[in-house]
Amino acid sequence: GLALTLSFGTTYNEGVEAANKGDYKTALIIFEDLASKNDTKAKFNLGIMYYNGYGVKQDYKKALEWYEKVADEGLKEAQFNVGVMYNNGEGVKQDYKKAIEWYEKAAAQGYAPAQSNLGSMYNFGHGVKQDYLIAKKWYEKSAAQGFIVAQHNLGVLYAKGLGVKQDYQKAKELYEKAAAQGFAAAQYNLGVIYDFGHGVKQDYLKAIEWWEKAAAQGNVVAQKNLGVI
Repeated sequence: GLALTLSFGTTYNEGVEAANKGDYKTALIIFEDLASKNDTKAKFNLGIMYYNGYGVKQDYKKALEWYEKVADEGLKEAQFNVGVMYNNGEGVKQDYKKAIEWYEKAAAQGYAPAQSNLGSMYNFGHGVKQDYLIAKKWYEKSAAQGFIVAQHNLGVLYAKGLGVKQDYQKAKELYEKAAAQGFAAAQYNLGVIYDFGHGVKQDYLKAIEWWEKAAAQGNVVAQKNLGVI
């Protein structure tokens, strides 16, 4: 039985295998055993299980507790997740300043999702004074790593001329990178660029083509645009 296996020291990988098979009960037992022995990745995975309600009742407070333990140990993914929970007010009172603190720790370790979210905090002035230049800096770092949300958001800055000289060509390039990876908002915005002929030859067929891709992913504005064309 499982207890027997555990007594011989079940490995982290077996826990991951169990979780991937959807056997969360086994994964939970393995990760709890390893976490009690101070295994960083096991503690992080317990956070994921409580956050998503895998094999346990969903519990944001418990998820945050596990994430914070590991974030304090310097795991960038955990630092990012703690930031997200403060950002969204999950299991804790919403606190943009705290979110920024955690994003900064993960971003300093080169974690692209944290760099992107940090860019958005400055872009929208959440917990900081709105600053498009700083937003651009963080989006660029993240986009350079191929992170699609940052590629798209940086494209928006160029399209609108926020913190940069308006440059539709640059916006188009960035949208294309994110759209090629299936990001619906970028597909929609590419459609807009072709619809208006911003930095390109106006091309309604190309606009429709991109809107159809976005609409297929549930992008409501693209769906509406296709309805009125």
